[in-house]
Amino acid sequence: MRLPHGGTRRPRASWTTAPSVARQEVDAMTDKFTVSVLGTGIMGAAMARNLVKAGHTVRVWNRTRAKAEPLAADGALVTGTPAEAVRDADVVLTMLYDGPATLEVMREAAPGLRDGAVWTQSTTAGLEGIAELAGFAREHGLVFYDAPVLGTRQPAEAGTLTVLAAGPAESRPVVQPVFDAVGSRTVWTGEDGAAGTATRLKLVANSWVLAVTNAAGEVLALSEALGVDPRRFFEVIDGGPLDMGYLRAKAGLVLDGNLSPAAFAVRTAAKDARLIVEAGERHGARLDVAAASAERFARAEAQGHGDEDMAAAYFASFPDSP
Repeated sequence: MRLPHGGTRRPRASWTTAPSVARQEVDAMTDKFTVSVLGTGIMGAAMARNLVKAGHTVRVWNRTRAKAEPLAADGALVTGTPAEAVRDADVVLTMLYDGPATLEVMREAAPGLRDGAVWTQSTTAGLEGIAELAGFAREHGLVFYDAPVLGTRQPAEAGTLTVLAAGPAESRPVVQPVFDAVGSRTVWTGEDGAAGTATRLKLVANSWVLAVTNAAGEVLALSEALGVDPRRFFEVIDGGPLDMGYLRAKAGLVLDGNLSPAAFAVRTAAKDARLIVEAGERHGARLDVAAASAERFARAEAQGHGDEDMAAAYFASFPDSP
């Protein structure tokens, strides 16, 4: 048998940093800012709520406005266009699907961007994508931070994400309160956001996450194929070096048929797996496991599981799975 499947603004004083950093407006009395969140999906919506809770003035936009509307009840201002969302913002935070989608939205936002605004780019965009986004930032006088995050729905909602960040030290007094609102830890990887050091670390971390997720699915699939109760497997590894909370969590979603709502969707995992493979190829590393992961996620998406949790890659083991 198949396994079941806004805050308020206070008077501000201006300051000027090093020549490479555009003019910044920093609140002289408080560390609260106007933050624009572009993209209010699983992660973006949670981050926006935590920014409101932290006392920031938050303006949000999403391509499908209905996904942003619930944030109005939390105190965010829902806007109709990216340009409207970013107007007068101290910080723009992007959490969109991929690099091309982010670049498209920022081009739409361009008429409203304030020269010298900080842009924290948190989309997993890949190496080519982050270079293109950094180029856009230079062209529009933005202070660019490469700032992807580690974590899924639950840590995003709890404000306990890990922020991987690279960007100029001079503007960190502006961006750190934003990172503190959405995460419990910030790991700085450098002062040049355009170098993509934070994105590189994110790809490395995600390669491990996606591999473990697919391994969990295959353990369950093989158990079923061989007529083994998966509980016996967990009994065998219990408490030993092979045991892992993440393995149990992902396997549990499949065993309990609790794949929606997704903590991290199959569709997004497929995109990230492709970016990991591409990054390896560009730098001379053949990543067979990552390539297989990308194929499995793509197959699960084609089977109709794209919006389910990435643990649904389990179904890719069964070609006839609905």
